[in-house]
Amino acid sequence: MQLKSLSLFNYKNIEEKSFNFDAKINCFVGKNGQGKTNILDAIYNLAYGKSYFNPLAVQNIRHGEDFFVIDGIFEKNEREEQIVCSLKKGQKKILKRNNKPYERFSDHIGFIPLVIISPSDQDLIIDGSETRRKFMDSVISLLDPIYLQQIINYQKIVQQRNALLKYFFVNRTFDNETLEIYNDQLIELGQNIHQKRIEFIKQFEPIFNKYHAKITDQAEQVQIKYESQLFENDLKDLFQQNLAKDRAVQYTTVGVHKDDLAFEIHNHPIKKFGSQGQQKSFLIALKLAQFDFIKKQSGVAPILLFDDIFDKLDANRVAKIVEMVNDQTFGQLFISDTHADRTEEIVKQTLQSYKIFNI
Repeated sequence: MQLKSLSLFNYKNIEEKSFNFDAKINCFVGKNGQGKTNILDAIYNLAYGKSYFNPLAVQNIRHGEDFFVIDGIFEKNEREEQIVCSLKKGQKKILKRNNKPYERFSDHIGFIPLVIISPSDQDLIIDGSETRRKFMDSVISLLDPIYLQQIINYQKIVQQRNALLKYFFVNRTFDNETLEIYNDQLIELGQNIHQKRIEFIKQFEPIFNKYHAKITDQAEQVQIKYESQLFENDLKDLFQQNLAKDRAVQYTTVGVHKDDLAFEIHNHPIKKFGSQGQQKSFLIALKLAQFDFIKKQSGVAPILLFDDIFDKLDANRVAKIVEMVNDQTFGQLFISDTHADRTEEIVKQTLQSYKIFNI
């Protein structure tokens, strides 16, 4: 998997830029605010059909303009694939593969395997359960389109059930038979989702532990634990037990949409008990494990984006990552950094081909 070229029009602060990339390492260097991260985000957009940093697509249009276009040429399985993502104000976003628009963006997920490592990943530790749940779901969905559709369907039915609960409350009425229709659908989907998440964590955690041990020289004991209400009761019982509460608050309070991942260091929450350095090591190991998991499951090395990462790491951790490049762990890399000299010194150590773009 390789991104050969990229063209941007009116994406964030970039009016128009085009790039031809090296097959191995590509570095964007320059002062803060010049658009280095925006270029990485554009690449991410071609893989996932959305921005990593700003989910409101219209806000990614350059100020004063009314559209953006991102155009990338990839090489996959010895074939060129053109992916274009575009948006015009007042219209729906369009995602095309070889000039054919996708009817559903979800059909594109997994075609361009890609992992981003960014300072923004700190949200995985400090935000609520939804952020960690989305991370877990995104990794599974990249390899399992059935799971992705199950997640989409589950969320739609939760919204419908919530609307029904609100209707009951506003109109001071209740119809258990109608509610049971939604319950039965959520029970079937929820059990499947729950089981796939169990299987994922079982496979994922050893990979995560391997990378964390490598980055930190086994300095700390860390854990990822899957937390779910379904470990205590099945979903049918949970709906019955929480019916009065759901009716009172007018939304669905139980189910796999409440699941979480507990990130721990020495059996304590890393959010409260981990230093900044320990949290950084945890997050980098998490993302490298995501990369490795996708690579093993799909047989394709994902494109890897390092956003401003060397500015956040000490020399020892940088050396560990360079070591992984040398042993062919990674495929194509894209790196952003504020210091051109530092970046070039680091990439030279990899003994791989590279290009540096001054932004």
